[in-house]
Amino acid sequence: MFGLFKKSVTHPDLSFIGVDMHSHLLPALDDGLKTMEDTVHFVQELQNLGYEKLICTPHILTSVYPNSPETILPRLAEVQKALAEKNIKVKVEAAAEYMIDYDFEQLIKKGKNNLLTFGKNFILVEMSYLAPSPNFEQVIFDLRLAGLQPILAHPERYNYYHHQFQEYKKIKEKGCWMQVNLLSLAGYYGKPVKKVAEKLIAEGMIDLIGTDMHHQTHLNITKLLARDSKFYKLLKDVRLKNRMFID
Repeated sequence: MFGLFKKSVTHPDLSFIGVDMHSHLLPALDDGLKTMEDTVHFVQELQNLGYEKLICTPHILTSVYPNSPETILPRLAEVQKALAEKNIKVKVEAAAEYMIDYDFEQLIKKGKNNLLTFGKNFILVEMSYLAPSPNFEQVIFDLRLAGLQPILAHPERYNYYHHQFQEYKKIKEKGCWMQVNLLSLAGYYGKPVKKVAEKLIAEGMIDLIGTDMHHQTHLNITKLLARDSKFYKLLKDVRLKNRMFID
């Protein structure tokens, strides 16, 4: 489909990643999965690929997806109950994917107890695909001042940086981690995104890898990628930090 997968592996195994820290698997909260049945199915499929833990990160964008701990955590509890009833052992937790905008900046000022984080102090953030957030530097500074480690989701998808690679280096210099999407490496978003994702990995700038799973097509492509020998070769010497969130 995307010019990949010419050489396939016999047994797809993403256990070297171990933890997916970016997904939209909690049902009916954003543009991700819609039903509990879908959620249970996707969790089982990801378990079959070798994942031991899934950290769900619904969008928080006030004007579109006005989520909060009050909407996300009860839904997480429902998912955990549904999985327990089917004796599915994968750990499922929840945080959020925060859009860096004015509302998020104000939320930070209310204190980190109002934010959904994972691990001890990690928080996932994103920007618009149209233009960088004008308050990006201030937000990263405020998060770090609050004792949180910001992680920028899918930097390879911000096309406005593709010909300004030094901007990625500036992001890292500000103490922000970066997370690449598996789908980017599959060519799902197009060749330019794939190329930048591979360059970020080659430059040692990627800390984490996530599925950013939203729907069935994403799952299908992820399963295909997990059979591609070039994918494993690309990541063979990369020190991903995903497994630090196993416990």
